[in-house]
Amino acid sequence: MKTLYMVRHAKSSWKHDVIDHQRPLKGRGRRDGTLVSNTIKGEMPPPQKIISSDANRALTTANYFKDAFEVEDKDFSTNHDLYDFSGQNVMKIIKGLDDSLQRVMIVGHNHAFTSIVNMLGNKYIDNLPTSGFVAIEFKEKSWSDITTGKTIKTLFPRDLK
Repeated sequence: MKTLYMVRHAKSSWKHDVIDHQRPLKGRGRRDGTLVSNTIKGEMPPPQKIISSDANRALTTANYFKDAFEVEDKDFSTNHDLYDFSGQNVMKIIKGLDDSLQRVMIVGHNHAFTSIVNMLGNKYIDNLPTSGFVAIEFKEKSWSDITTGKTIKTLFPRDLK
């Protein structure tokens, strides 16, 4: 059995004169990322690996979850291919995960993440919000074989306010 945790990056700030890839989080994003990560750590087992987009806003968000779940540095990585908005690269990463891993968290971007949680999960989510967490469980033994799984948990900032 495989479990995929998907997290959309926290709310980013548009007030800085930087390229999209370097946009930081805004105050609300920092608060929501901390709130969701600290809540979910008490509700779900820790991921064995976290893979984040290397965009500033996603990496900062991923670090909140890394710290909350106490994931070691060796089990945390970035992948530029998660800086993907269509979902094709994200799906390649998911399907290519090491089968020794049972629980993996990926942190990235919309529209890809909303599309993928709806494609892989069995619960329709209109829009995966910033700092949104979704866990999907699959019966398959190999990541390359996953199709539709069961959405076992969603946690959005609005659920906690």
